[in-house]
Amino acid sequence: MATATYETRRGQLETYFDRTAFDAWSRLTSNEPVGRIRATVRAGRDSMRNTLLEWLPDDLHGRTLLDAGCGTGALAIEAARRGAHVVAVDISPSLIEIAQKRTPGHLGGGSVEFRVGDMLSPSLGDFDHVVAMDSLIHYNTADVVEVLSVLSARTRNSIHFTFAPRTLPLAVMHVAGRLFPRHNRAPSVEPVRENALRRSLREAAPLQAWEQGRSERVDSGFYISQALELKRQ
Repeated sequence: MATATYETRRGQLETYFDRTAFDAWSRLTSNEPVGRIRATVRAGRDSMRNTLLEWLPDDLHGRTLLDAGCGTGALAIEAARRGAHVVAVDISPSLIEIAQKRTPGHLGGGSVEFRVGDMLSPSLGDFDHVVAMDSLIHYNTADVVEVLSVLSARTRNSIHFTFAPRTLPLAVMHVAGRLFPRHNRAPSVEPVRENALRRSLREAAPLQAWEQGRSERVDSGFYISQALELKRQ
């Protein structure tokens, strides 16, 4: 069950991505030229997406995958090209609209079903794999663990997610972001301590059947994110 802090932050994110940052996010996730700072973010996101895709099986025919917080759909499309049936969900109707427009007419043996909504909704179904790229970086440690606990009940094989590691560069950017006028601010990233997150994951009752696998950090200018794999034992 979603916590009150999760619900509050989800509402902030919906407003930000669907209204305030729509044009900027559309450009960032396209091939259009961007400034130096956003170029580092684009490169970092590309690297992280490739990492998460590498962790998935090369052949996904007959597999189901949830892209939790799919944004403009780049990861979902690539997974579908490997044969997966992908349910790609995002809270922003505008981002889903972009994703649908960017989806090729033919994806080989796979498919993508884009939905607007909450990644925790039971109506999304059960899956072999779940990927949550940068959709949990705005939540505190307790909410990250709660989200993963809920998703684990409907996942058969693996969950790959990213979190914002507590590092000095990220802390500096976190503080700098607060200097912008309130109406220009993005919902703040919530840096979490890796050791504390790992411990909380090990102690969470719903995750006792899961083990922690691969981990990789991507540090690209103004993009810092860390991927972690959970595998069902």
